[in-house]
Amino acid sequence: MELTNTFTIEAPIDDVWRAFNDPEFVAPCFPGADLTEYTGDSFTGGVRVKLGPVSLKYKGAGVYIKRDESSRRLVIEAEGRDTSGNGSARAVVTGFMESAGAARTNVTMVTDLNITGRPAQFGRGIMSDVADKIIGQFAARLADKLNGATGEPGASANASEEEDSLNILGAAAGPALRVAALATVATVVIVLGYRLVRGRVRS
Repeated sequence: MELTNTFTIEAPIDDVWRAFNDPEFVAPCFPGADLTEYTGDSFTGGVRVKLGPVSLKYKGAGVYIKRDESSRRLVIEAEGRDTSGNGSARAVVTGFMESAGAARTNVTMVTDLNITGRPAQFGRGIMSDVADKIIGQFAARLADKLNGATGEPGASANASEEEDSLNILGAAAGPALRVAALATVATVVIVLGYRLVRGRVRS
C-alpha cells in the first residue's frame, strides 16, 4: 500500500532538513512516539496506539538508507511489531523537501506500507485520511519546536500513558480511523512518521 502526504512546516528548509536527520529532536513531536536508541543511521523506538477500547504498543527499528542533502531527499526503512502479537508494520518512507520561502518548507512523504493484524482491516482511503490528520498535528508541533515555542510540544513527562497515546479513533473525523501513522511510527516513528510516522521528520 502506498500513501502520499504533503504538508508545510513554517520554518526554513535548512532547519527542517537538520531536524529530519535528528530522531531525538523530532520523535517527541509525533503523538505516542518514544525514541529509545539512536546510533549512526539506525534507531529504535515505540509507539502507543489506541483503536477505541483496544490499546496497542508497537516496538520497532529503522535505518536511514539514503540522505541526499543536495536534493533534500531521504529514505528510511522501518519495521515494528505489536508487543502483544496483534500485528506488525513495515514501511519504506521517502521524504522530499523544497523551500517555499525564507521561513516555509514544503514536505512530501511517500510511504510504501505493509501491515498485518487488526490495523490491516482498514482500507487505504481511511488510512490516507488518518495519516493527513496525524501528520497535521505532527507538523504543527514540529513548527512550534523549531520556532522556539515555550514548552516541549511532544513532551510526555507529565502525561499519562493513555493521554500520550496515538488515539486512532479520537483523532479521526467522521469515518476516518487514524491508522496510517504506523507507517512513520512503526519505527517511530511516524507515525509513523505521522506517524508516525517517524520516522523522524523535521519538516
